[in-house]
Amino acid sequence: MKKTIAIVLCAVTLVAVLAGCAEKNSGPAAEISVFIWSEYLPQSVLDDFQKEYNVKVNMETFSSIADMYAKVKSAPAGTYDVIDAADFYIQRLSSEGFLEELNYANIPNLANIEPGYLGRYFDPANTYSVPYLGGVATLCVNTSKVTKPIASYADIFDPEFANSIVIIDDFRVIIGAVNVTLGFDYNETDPDKLAQTEAKLMELKPNVKLLDSDSPKTAMINGETTIGLIYSAEIAIAMDENPDIEVVYPSEGQYLFFDSLCVAKGSKNKEWGEKFINYILEPEVSKGIVEVFPYTDPNRAAVALMDSAYLDNAAKNVPAGAIAKGLTPTDLDAETLQIYNDIWTKFTK
Repeated sequence: MKKTIAIVLCAVTLVAVLAGCAEKNSGPAAEISVFIWSEYLPQSVLDDFQKEYNVKVNMETFSSIADMYAKVKSAPAGTYDVIDAADFYIQRLSSEGFLEELNYANIPNLANIEPGYLGRYFDPANTYSVPYLGGVATLCVNTSKVTKPIASYADIFDPEFANSIVIIDDFRVIIGAVNVTLGFDYNETDPDKLAQTEAKLMELKPNVKLLDSDSPKTAMINGETTIGLIYSAEIAIAMDENPDIEVVYPSEGQYLFFDSLCVAKGSKNKEWGEKFINYILEPEVSKGIVEVFPYTDPNRAAVALMDSAYLDNAAKNVPAGAIAKGLTPTDLDAETLQIYNDIWTKFTK
């Protein structure tokens, strides 16, 4: 009898141990870390990816591309798997050895990208980057509160707009806008001209109520500000909330960006990082992202699924004419970059 009981107890113990192991092994098969702009990737996409592939996605966000660059460079290898970067920052990160070359066998959905968005100057063979979302930083106006016509950056310097403007906290975008207002190059490098830019930017300071790159639309929606120099998707959301808000493409042109997804050097799960990028490029997934964060989508297969609410909205689907007048920041030498930083520091004090 004791022997029988002992056998039964052993069997029960074995079942418990196996159950514990099963419970321990029931977690995700892998885990990846994504570093991306705030309000740029819905949590639902991460949840759906985990459900489909049993791979957990941890998302960390940034609100400044310069902060992203600094953090990627300083973080221990393996901290990030997928990172979001743009323009010359991709060029810089790849040349400095912080990006992995992509294996496109894991990213067949690259075929969904409109060819015109591929092969750009910062990554001519798309060795390191896959287009994700794009747009512009431009002006918006609450027409119920601003009666003066706004058609250029020069217009927002009017003292009439004191303490009523929200701008994004991005020194390249804002200083670049002031540069072109003065007739200078968007990426001006002449110290004497930049001194004029600094003086002109200080004239704008009394009009700026908020610097906000995380959710500048909020100040426009709640009426805290009446003019914005903010991202196009933020404008689009504000327009949906308040029909009095309109997008304005200034005569001087506007900052044009296209963000890309890359795999960080030393990624612990490179293959799953690439498969996650591939998942993002699924037409229905890409469409769902843009429905939440309405930026310009380079995914032609996703755009084919869009309705008129997206296609006919000049903030969501940026007009070709505005893209043609797009202004793109280039990499500056260290001395010029320091001048830009000094100007911004004085402006934000």
